[in-house]
Amino acid sequence: MKYKNIVVLTGAGISAESGLKTFRDNDGLWENHRVEDVATPQAFAANPELVYAFYNARRQQLLNGNVSPNAAHHALVALEKACEGQFLLVTQNVDNLHQQAGSQNMVAMHGELLKARCTHSQQIMDMHSTFDGQDRCHCCQPAKPLRPHIVWFGEMPLFMEQIVDAIWHADLFISIGTSGNVYPAAGFVNEAIQAGAHTVELNLESSPSQFAEKHQGRATVLVPDYVSAILAGKSQNQC
Repeated sequence: MKYKNIVVLTGAGISAESGLKTFRDNDGLWENHRVEDVATPQAFAANPELVYAFYNARRQQLLNGNVSPNAAHHALVALEKACEGQFLLVTQNVDNLHQQAGSQNMVAMHGELLKARCTHSQQIMDMHSTFDGQDRCHCCQPAKPLRPHIVWFGEMPLFMEQIVDAIWHADLFISIGTSGNVYPAAGFVNEAIQAGAHTVELNLESSPSQFAEKHQGRATVLVPDYVSAILAGKSQNQC
């Protein structure tokens, strides 16, 4: 494999083929809710019951046994294992499908559904059950309420320093299943270009972002094929 340091960015498109809805449907709704009503600090302050219920439902969807990693998730595990240098998988998704598939060197920049956070200390804890405003943390005295460990609109994504550092040391940057419209993730490709990395987009539709290679199709087909080509030392160079 000619690439040594690799950064992979994944978005909702890779989870959609496992049965999880993408971030917004064509009507602008997210699981039948306006994003402004369930994914902002203001929404949580105004109607915490709705926000808790929304994320409880999405959490249970992950835990009901009907959702599992697909071929694209597993292909990225193979790529990570073959990487001889630094590998970082950055996901915008809040599900745990990459972890289920076996990804090790990864960060969830928008948080995780299966975790909760103390509203006071910001301590993070595993959460595999439903919870609401009556549940309390175990880190504060008196104990404080918990919130979903999700980065909402208006909040800073997680692990940004680690992500940017990895991009600046990468010689290959791959973006999978993401629209290229939501910042700061949409700006990662420009940083990768400045760092001299080869940039590749694997997506159902072409995004507005500039990549050296662009391939359109389903993630479950594109990602395994592209990983196989990389491991074989081939370059597709299709735009």
